[in-house]
Amino acid sequence: QLPGELPLKNSVITIRVIKSFPYRNVKNIVLHDYDLADKTAKDLFNDVLNKIQNEGSFRPFRNVKFDTLKIYTHAHGSKTVNLVINFDHDDDWTLDIENDKKKLFEYGIENETEISLFNKEDYLRFKENPEEKW
Repeated sequence: QLPGELPLKNSVITIRVIKSFPYRNVKNIVLHDYDLADKTAKDLFNDVLNKIQNEGSFRPFRNVKFDTLKIYTHAHGSKTVNLVINFDHDDDWTLDIENDKKKLFEYGIENETEISLFNKEDYLRFKENPEEKW
């Protein structure tokens, strides 16, 4: 562990909640003191959905059927060219939200990782035709 790095149990991760890909309608949820050593993708998915349901500012996002969590950028990694979503790494950066055994750090998630939450069908449609309308 390098000086200044937070341990896995007190990590800060950002969830990029994506309502619309073409309109770049994204709102962040920042989770503080998140336990990457103990929490699973399923835990993270449920924690984030709970925040969306209970925080008033996320009311417009509640009609989206969120079903996918995918790493957007690793801590200190390079940012992606497409600002709303990264099209690469679909296989290895998508989290298995049904798996309640594999811990978040086992996906390579560490402090300051950014993760996108979205509807997979919307994503695949946008990936096929990545036209932005903003």
